[in-house]
Amino acid sequence: MREILWAALVVLAALVGGVGWYALRGWGHLGTPTERATYETLHTASLAAPALRAGLTEHSAERAAPYLRRLLATNGVVLADPSGVLAAECVDNAHQEMLAGPLAAVLARGRPVTLSPGELQCAGAATCALQGGVVVPILVDGAVVGAIAAVGPVPSAGTIRVVGEVAQFVSTQLELAELDRSRRRAVQAELSFLRAQISPHFLYNALGAIESFIRTDPERARDLLIGFADFTRYTFRNHDQFVTVAEEIRLVETYLDLERARFGDRLAVTLRVSPEVLPVEIPSLILQPLVENAVRHGIEPNEGPGRLSILISDAGSEAMILVEDDGAGADPAYMRRVLAGTARGGSVGLNNVDERLRTVFGEEYGLTLETAPGAGMTVTLRIPKFRARVGVP
Repeated sequence: MREILWAALVVLAALVGGVGWYALRGWGHLGTPTERATYETLHTASLAAPALRAGLTEHSAERAAPYLRRLLATNGVVLADPSGVLAAECVDNAHQEMLAGPLAAVLARGRPVTLSPGELQCAGAATCALQGGVVVPILVDGAVVGAIAAVGPVPSAGTIRVVGEVAQFVSTQLELAELDRSRRRAVQAELSFLRAQISPHFLYNALGAIESFIRTDPERARDLLIGFADFTRYTFRNHDQFVTVAEEIRLVETYLDLERARFGDRLAVTLRVSPEVLPVEIPSLILQPLVENAVRHGIEPNEGPGRLSILISDAGSEAMILVEDDGAGADPAYMRRVLAGTARGGSVGLNNVDERLRTVFGEEYGLTLETAPGAGMTVTLRIPKFRARVGVP
């Protein structure tokens, strides 16, 4: 048995070694040298990009500098902004001091500077690998925000062009970083606006319902008052723009408890949620405005009872959310204007939710409305379960 086991191990080792040898031998035949060089360049750029997408800071510069040096195929790289050197890769302090003047000049004038060996004279000039260099400005929206210096042998015309292209790559990543920050600020502004639009109509009615129970059912009034406090605290707190489905459902349940205190038997609610989607993150205050719209504009105008259904299901890579009421309904053309933000007196909540979904996830993730006068309304939306998180500072 032991002999068989050893024989099997020897065969396995031979197979592994053979595969490894073949892979190493075959690598040289996989593509031309030009194709391999292109791959290496693109791969190195992809490694530098995530750091630069955080903006030009000391931390991001330190992370990006090694990859930028590889892109430039130079002996040393320095990244700086108006405050001074942010990161230096393979450039000693003495050469950083010699680069201080050229860096300041480029930051002030916004024009490239070429450095001859005489301008980077050091104690070991005869054997120094940092004899010359090129300093190029880094621009964002036309403004100089930093500079990159490539230091090495005597610079050639080709070196100057390569450093210029890498500086343009850095500038593009920083512009994308600024775009990301602008988008986050826009989403945060929309969320703040929605908080400010929490219906006074609902607040007054909720307080009125609580007051009506103070004499007849003090315990019920106490529970409703706690729920009202929880609702307002959640709505106005400065939380992250994403919450879990479970958190948003708790807010909706609190809201519906307050509305049921007012409507009584007139409001029937069905809430069904797949357990798989409870931990999925969704934009904050994305569900409650839809439910409030169904109650206020769908069920409340009718004198009779109304039914509201909230269904959240698992759809593979997405979570599907459906809010449906059998209330007054609306003209589809009018609702299109509501979503576009051009309808007078339209629901601020629907338009806000639609814009935030499209901003965060893309144009294909807006609200879908099905309605007609007297036929109720169904609002459907999809949430990607796996996404790049969009944080709000």
